[in-house]
Amino acid sequence: MPDMLCSLIRLPDVRPLLNKLRKDGITLRRPNPWEQKELREFIMEHFTERWADETSVAFGSKPISCFIAMDGQQIVGFGGYECSRRNYFGPTGVDESYRKKGIGTALLLTCLEGLRDLGYTYAVIGGAGPVDFYKKAVGAIEIPFDEGKGIYGLNEEPKYLFAKP
Repeated sequence: MPDMLCSLIRLPDVRPLLNKLRKDGITLRRPNPWEQKELREFIMEHFTERWADETSVAFGSKPISCFIAMDGQQIVGFGGYECSRRNYFGPTGVDESYRKKGIGTALLLTCLEGLRDLGYTYAVIGGAGPVDFYKKAVGAIEIPFDEGKGIYGLNEEPKYLFAKP
């Protein structure tokens, strides 16, 4: 899965989508510190332990660098940023039974706005699985890299990767 790059300068306005979701009973917000265990359990149940580990990093930031999608008191999706590396979006995921409602797009846009609020003008989407989704949603482009793996395929520290002996 390649890394992708997207501009944060002209992101689509997320507010109409948030209003639509709110009418359907879905809200987005940052989790509270005491909800870390609940979010971790959600991610492990629906995705992977690695993603749960990665997202745990978000709770060390102030404000917390992730958002959750809620259906009432139930977490149905999450999106993180600056979890694996600075200026990286991800991981992110939506409960399978809640997909195709715009929740993933809303999580993407709110997280990218979080990165923009930190002063970035571009963001990296790390290990982008649904490449076409990111292209359509925010005009992201693939970053050329050997074997298309980005940082997740590296076996050594990036700054030493191309060091000459």
